[in-house]
Amino acid sequence: MTDAVLSLRRTLPAAQPVTPAQRLSRELAVMGARLAGMLAGLVAGQAAGRDGALESSRAFLMSMFETWCNGEALSAWGGSALSRRPPGPLQPLDRLASGLGLTALEVDLLLLAAMPEEHEGYASVLRTLNPRGEGRAVLGLAAQLLCRDGGERLALREQVLAGAALRQGLLSLVGDGGLFEQNLVLAAGLWPVLGGLDHWPTGLRPLSLSPARAGLEDWLAEPAVRRAALALGQAEARVLVISAEAEDIAADRAAALCAAAGVRQVGFDWPGPAAPGSDQLARLHALARAAVPIFRTAAADGAGPATLPGLDGFPGVVILCARRGAALALGAQPVLHLNAEPLTASARARLWRATLPELAADAPTLALRYLVEPAAAERITLDLRSLAMLVDADAAAEIDLDSVADSVRARAHAHLTPGLNVVRPTARWSQLVLAPDRKAQLVEALQRLAHQSTVLDEWRFLAGRPGARGVRLLLCGPPGTGKTLSAEVLANALGVDLLVIDIARLVSKWIGETEKHLAAVFDAAERSQAVLLFDEADALFGKRTEVSDAHDRYANLETAYLLSRLERFEGLAMLSTNLKQNIDPAFLRRLEFVIEFDLPAVPEREALWRCHMPPTAPLAPDVNFKELATVYPITGGLIRNATVAAGFSAAAAGTAICRAHLIAAIAREYEKSGKAFPGVPAGLPPT
Repeated sequence: MTDAVLSLRRTLPAAQPVTPAQRLSRELAVMGARLAGMLAGLVAGQAAGRDGALESSRAFLMSMFETWCNGEALSAWGGSALSRRPPGPLQPLDRLASGLGLTALEVDLLLLAAMPEEHEGYASVLRTLNPRGEGRAVLGLAAQLLCRDGGERLALREQVLAGAALRQGLLSLVGDGGLFEQNLVLAAGLWPVLGGLDHWPTGLRPLSLSPARAGLEDWLAEPAVRRAALALGQAEARVLVISAEAEDIAADRAAALCAAAGVRQVGFDWPGPAAPGSDQLARLHALARAAVPIFRTAAADGAGPATLPGLDGFPGVVILCARRGAALALGAQPVLHLNAEPLTASARARLWRATLPELAADAPTLALRYLVEPAAAERITLDLRSLAMLVDADAAAEIDLDSVADSVRARAHAHLTPGLNVVRPTARWSQLVLAPDRKAQLVEALQRLAHQSTVLDEWRFLAGRPGARGVRLLLCGPPGTGKTLSAEVLANALGVDLLVIDIARLVSKWIGETEKHLAAVFDAAERSQAVLLFDEADALFGKRTEVSDAHDRYANLETAYLLSRLERFEGLAMLSTNLKQNIDPAFLRRLEFVIEFDLPAVPEREALWRCHMPPTAPLAPDVNFKELATVYPITGGLIRNATVAAGFSAAAAGTAICRAHLIAAIAREYEKSGKAFPGVPAGLPPT
């Protein structure tokens, strides 16, 4: 190993700057030479048999010194490691020393603790001198090596116990016995970083944050954001809190802010209580890399504040990313707060033009469909580019609206919460048979989404109101009149999935659990950009009652939570019910549309018969859809069931679908519904 290092040193040009790794190896060699001088005195006073190991250790230390210090005398390397800082930008060791305010003695202790990290020969030497035979330096060895008298030994103890190195977790004392018998241990994984390597210890994994800024131009230009960017470049301890609808959105905004300010960042997940010292370790690794630490926090269970990492001692800005409204117990440091509002429709259009130039013409449509952040759009684009590379050379690799929808769907479904049933919509407007005024209201609901850029952004209607970009509909009427089908048609028109609430899995007997499930449902719908459907909504949105016992009280709390969360929902939410009178009136005020679905009239029933009978199905000449529509006043859902049942009957008989098959199927639907069957009418001419 020594020969290889010596060969490397000889091949380096004389004028080449000293790298962090070379500098550390040289400083450890100087520390080793000082230790060798101490061993020389020990060798002279040891009995035969013991001095062999000490002499071997001394010889190794001197060989390393000669290798890295050009054979110069130890006297030429006086002073501290900090006084020998090479010219140029600060190296990781200097950043730690300056940021934490380390003394020269503390830096020497750091180097002594790092010797076994650098070379197994150093570990062997220290094992010889350790009272427990461990390959580390004990504090007593440091006192013998660095102190000349009792006064300096006392000063060393005070600096170790009260100094920044131990307080900030850079060094720790490990082992049994008295203070001077404990091992000096360097913070986990830090030595490679001080040598210029991007190494992370086990248990401290950085977040992959996107610094994408397309679409964030307006946000970055806000005065408060510009002040925060200015603070990032100053060496002053402060906390920057960025809040958004979700913690990951806030974290990506923090990365974009750091990129705009021209500073490096490193992100960490902070889900709550962590291993002792992990926050210190994260700060040390960020400081050694000259990076701004970004902590993505998690909301706390219950009413208490979220558990935050310790922030004391970092010499610059620490960024906390939290969900909007989360309780944060902050310390005494100066605090800046930024609110990461959702992007406007015009900003999202700019985002899609910059991220997917192939679909620049469709940018307004993408902005309408997907309320995404720059980081999400960047990941979707990565999916599409990767897929295009897998297409055969002879095939056309198209990136279109459908492929974007597939990528959004795949990424969103990876984070869906239990209690949601995903429906990939296929229903089209041509399949929806409704009275013209009812269909016009559904179209108007889509127009509220399509023209948000004009009404909300340019004309400033509902400025600053939470949930202003959401659209809420109540579809009410008898079963089978097209309520669920309407929700699917709207989702298909928007190019997104339909998320249907599974109430049985959502409602819990445990107090507070239902609200937690509902919160997860709304968050999943906003994250996946899907249409949210509460089928049989009266089960959740029922009228509040007078409080006569604890059950009434907590049922009313669930309803109150739904009221507030539905009002803040940023998307298309649809409620369907057969019993409008059971819906709490407070919900009706918060709905943009209440659409009544009546029983279809004769022309609509005839259109439904023709809609549900596929053109490829074989029909007998005696089938008359106008006759069926006139005689049997049934809903579209029953008509659909009857056509399918008639098709199976005809297939079993090996014939075309005839009038008898359809009437028999209709009679079965009347029987299932508990209604009197009108009977078989006299035949009319087929159509």
